[in-house]
Amino acid sequence: MPTQLRPFARRLRNRIVSHDLSRLSRSVRKEGLTYLSPAKLLRIEKALQSVSDIEGDFAEFGVALGGSAILIASQCQARQIPSQFHGLDVFGMIPEPTSEKDDPKSKSRYEAIKSGASCGIDGQQYYGYRDDLLADVKHSFSRHGLIVGENGIFLYKGLFENSWPTVKVDRLAFAHVDCDWYEPVAYCLEAIAAKLSPGGVIVIDDFHDYGGCRTAVEEFLSQNPAYAFEDGANPILRLKA
Repeated sequence: MPTQLRPFARRLRNRIVSHDLSRLSRSVRKEGLTYLSPAKLLRIEKALQSVSDIEGDFAEFGVALGGSAILIASQCQARQIPSQFHGLDVFGMIPEPTSEKDDPKSKSRYEAIKSGASCGIDGQQYYGYRDDLLADVKHSFSRHGLIVGENGIFLYKGLFENSWPTVKVDRLAFAHVDCDWYEPVAYCLEAIAAKLSPGGVIVIDDFHDYGGCRTAVEEFLSQNPAYAFEDGANPILRLKA
C-alpha cells in the first residue's frame, strides 16, 4: 500500500472496528480516556469474555487515564464469579527505561516525555504532567458508576514492585500489562504468572511498539511453555488449562 494511503486505511479500519465495540469502550474513547485503538479495545473485550468462567480477580498494570481500567473493572463487576479489580500505576511521570534491552525508540520516547514536549490525546495535556492524576482517574471511574475503594474496585499508586506486594489477591483470571519498558513488563509477567488461574489470560499492550516489552515477553514465553501466544494488535498470553 502506498505510504500516503496508510493513515486513511488505518482510520477506515478503526471506524469499522468501532462498530463492534461495546458502548462503554466507545464512551471512554470519546472522552479521551484511553490511547488504545478500537482494535486493541475489541481484543480486550473478547479476552474478558473468554475468562467469564475462570476464577480470579482482574488487574491492570499501567492505568494512565483509566479508560481501559474502567472497561475491565466494569466487566469484573458484572461477573457471576465474585471478583475484584486492581489497577496499578505511578499516577504521575512514567519511570525511565533503564535496561540495555530497551530499544532507542523507547528511550527517545521517554526523553520527549521528560522534556515536557509530549502531547496528550487530541492535543490535550499529557496525563503524566497532571497535578493529581489519581484524583482525575477516580473521578472518571465515578462518572461511569464505579466507585474506587468500594465493591471490589481498587487503585494503587506507586512503582509496581512496591505496590503489587501489598495487593491482597489469591488468584487472577485476567491481567492487562501496559507499561512500555523491559523491566516493568518483565516484573509484571512474573508477578501475574504466580497468581494466574489455568485458562486465564494476560493481554500485552506494547509488544509491537517497544523493543524492551517484546524482549520481556519473548523471554517469559521461552521460560514458560505452558502459555499459548495469540498474536494481534495487543497479543494475548493464555495459560493452558
